[in-house]
Amino acid sequence: MAEKELQISVGELAERAGVAVSALHYYEARGLIHAQRSAGNQRRYPRATLRRVAFIRAAQQLGIGLAEIGDALAALPEQRTPTKADWARLSARWRERLDARIAALQALRDRLDGCIGCGCLSLRACALYNPGDDCAKQGSGARRLPVVPE
Repeated sequence: MAEKELQISVGELAERAGVAVSALHYYEARGLIHAQRSAGNQRRYPRATLRRVAFIRAAQQLGIGLAEIGDALAALPEQRTPTKADWARLSARWRERLDARIAALQALRDRLDGCIGCGCLSLRACALYNPGDDCAKQGSGARRLPVVPE
């Protein structure tokens, strides 16, 4: 198969990957994917870019930021497409952080009933807005209100 046949347009990549063309342009600007230009200056992506975009989207769904995703992809030899083994190795780095986030969300969920009890999201009692009454350490007054210049 000719190299030209192994490349796809930005529109086809967007459709097949389920993302907007603007997202692909953004990924390219961030160095996450790379396109070649046709004689007519149109973007052409290697078909393997589909797997890179799938990797990016899966990592984003885990809450991983694009900078960290970029670092993970940059660690691959010659900017190659991630394999299943690459995903297992790279995602293992994120597991501990995800477990901590899950635990924090579960604890937050379990405290939600208290919000109904306080009725007004009391600054002293609110486990969501002021956990441990941290605002009291700053002194009395409306600490959460923005300061308006006179």
